[in-house]
Amino acid sequence: MNMNINVNIQRSHPNAIIPTFGTEYAAGCDLYNNDCEVVIHPNEKAFINTHIKFEIPTGYAGFVFARSSLGCKNGVVPSNCVGVIDSDYRGDVIVCLHNHGNDTFISNVGDRIAQMVILPTPKVTLNVVDDLTCTDRGTGGFGSTGK
Repeated sequence: MNMNINVNIQRSHPNAIIPTFGTEYAAGCDLYNNDCEVVIHPNEKAFINTHIKFEIPTGYAGFVFARSSLGCKNGVVPSNCVGVIDSDYRGDVIVCLHNHGNDTFISNVGDRIAQMVILPTPKVTLNVVDDLTCTDRGTGGFGSTGK
């Protein structure tokens, strides 16, 4: 199934690097540090501005994930695990990175800092009810499926 959507983007800084897809079939586009050199010491976080604004279509949202290379090699990942860019947001995408590693991490202008995947997000209506349908799992919590 070929599902293509168009997403308008805008630079808020004239030299901002436009997000790129690493391969033809990459799910996420790479987001770049378009701000300044950022030093993140172990167990600290820093906000990095991409200086890119997205016009994500209604019914979709952008999800900002870690780049595997930064997370696995350096322990540097988005501090909120996954950032959510709603379709009605029009400001700069800013990524807050947290350094879980043991070494100081430096991000330079032009470095890839995260990736964004745009996914469908249906409009959800929450219904308050007296009872929920029963399942085999029921109220089994953490680890309950590994019995």
